[in-house]
Amino acid sequence: MHIVSRYIATAWLRMLLLCQAGFLAIYLILDFMEKFGRFMRYGASPWAIAQFFLFKLPEMIGQSMPFAVLMATLLTLGMLSRSSELTALRSCGMSLPRITLPLLVLGLGCSLLLLFNAELLVPQAYNRMEYVDKVLIRKKDRSTVFRLNNIWFRSNNLLLQAKVFDPTAVVLKGVTVWEVSRLMEPVRRLDAERAVYGQSGWQLEQVKIRPFGSGSRQVQRVERLPLELNLKVEDLRILDNKADNLSFRELREYATSLQNGGYKADRYLTMMHAKLALPFGALVMVVLGIPFALKTGRTAGVAKGVAIGVALGFAYFIINTAVQSYGRSGVLPPLVAAWGANLIFVLSGIWLAMTVKQQ
Repeated sequence: MHIVSRYIATAWLRMLLLCQAGFLAIYLILDFMEKFGRFMRYGASPWAIAQFFLFKLPEMIGQSMPFAVLMATLLTLGMLSRSSELTALRSCGMSLPRITLPLLVLGLGCSLLLLFNAELLVPQAYNRMEYVDKVLIRKKDRSTVFRLNNIWFRSNNLLLQAKVFDPTAVVLKGVTVWEVSRLMEPVRRLDAERAVYGQSGWQLEQVKIRPFGSGSRQVQRVERLPLELNLKVEDLRILDNKADNLSFRELREYATSLQNGGYKADRYLTMMHAKLALPFGALVMVVLGIPFALKTGRTAGVAKGVAIGVALGFAYFIINTAVQSYGRSGVLPPLVAAWGANLIFVLSGIWLAMTVKQQ
């Protein structure tokens, strides 16, 4: 590696570690303050709390590293510009693309690292964190079981299976309920298109009732049927939150199973494509941060560089969330929604870089 490239790469990596450590510290403090009351209410032990945040670290790194990469790019090039080192390099005949090439390579490396983190570390760590939170901290029995393609729940003499939970409409779809006796013998089976949650609790719609035993076995059809089920909506929302921490492969299998069952899977297809798009946000931040740093580097102080980084990171977060929401609702194709923000910011960075060359 060229000595200049090593020098720039070393300065950038040093700044990245500093920014990443700062973001993680802020994230941990704010998250701990938010959950402190709940930890005390359940009497959580210090070891359980430590395990909770330890297993949450991969998720924290995945969410904060793109912004740390952006901040490191702005501050590194800003300091090199203020010390006239960039001017000296350009006077020696080095072009701006050649000077910033190490940052682009390192940004790509961070994206690949984030992709590895999202695919392998986050899903396993999230499962462990969920176990610590539910069992060790809140001391709950896990009566609700979530799988990729179905939901199982037991309440007294009822066994429920549902294929899909729609968190926006608070509806379970593809519902089957078995009513059993004390000896676990089947009494009747209820097949419903959906189960809707309202003020009076859960209610089945479009129901087929199949009784068992020596009596009548004729199938009955009713439009609506109340269901005494001790299933909380808050527990079901965990499934939707957990989807953000599934791997690309798991989301693809889940979306495929929904489509095979005749259900819309735009929400999970968007999440699936975002699993590949979001890690490359680190490279996008480098592409966007380079022209900003070169245009303001000599006149901007550290505080202004931090402010620009926060503003750009916030804009990326808002636009990415907005575009993905259109994909999850089916307005935009999932692939476009997942990669839309990256494309917008990459094109913006290229355009800004072209204006820097003209100066």
